Amino acid sequence: MPRQLGSRLLVACLALLGTAGPADAQQTLNFSLGYFTVRGEDARVERDILNANRNFLVFDITDFNGAAVGGEWLVPLGQFFEAGAGIGFSRRTVPSVYAEFVDSDGSEIEQDLRLRLIPIAFTIRVLPLGRSSAVQPYVGGGLGILAWRYSESGEFIDPQRVIFRERYVASGNETGPVALGGIRFGGDSVSAGVEARYHSAEADLGTRFASSTLREPRIDLGGWTYQFTVGVRFGR
Repeated sequence: MPRQLGSRLLVACLALLGTAGPADAQQTLNFSLGYFTVRGEDARVERDILNANRNFLVFDITDFNGAAVGGEWLVPLGQFFEAGAGIGFSRRTVPSVYAEFVDSDGSEIEQDLRLRLIPIAFTIRVLPLGRSSAVQPYVGGGLGILAWRYSESGEFIDPQRVIFRERYVASGNETGPVALGGIRFGGDSVSAGVEARYHSAEADLGTRFASSTLREPRIDLGGWTYQFTVGVRFGR
């Protein structure tokens, strides 16, 4: 997504949040606990570093799946719509070894691959049965700003087969679409439910991660989060 378009969507989402004051209806502060799953090997972006690393390191793409936590502020826009602003966190460290080489003493050549994601999402959701219903299914979407950090640390082999220790790190912020759907059970002061949320983004890793076989490495940051939500309601 072009950065200019992402900025316009962000401004629009913030404007919607700003125009819906506490007098409209109860607002909700949501807390979530769930499981984040990265995109699979066959669906990842071209020149993805994780797919490339699997040519010579032993690990699975699914090893990067793990726990995720988050929080979200929901503001009603009438009876059938809500605007939301939220933040999440997930981090996973995956141990790996070279598939075809060992050290001179027979020990494995080991590295840790680590991916940290902090998604910030501005969303609009539709509640077909309305906010006053005891059972509230919903769907929605919006803009995500994904703060990310990827690192590889440990032992590596250079082209001359010399083993050395190093740490490679890349980080940044990327924008991309967010889609979500779920169901919640609402009360006067609390709510609870389940939700599935998808975000999509990709990033360049730069020259530090470049190699003779992967000159312009990228990393696919997209994936699904399946989570339980608990909301505290306040205001009118």
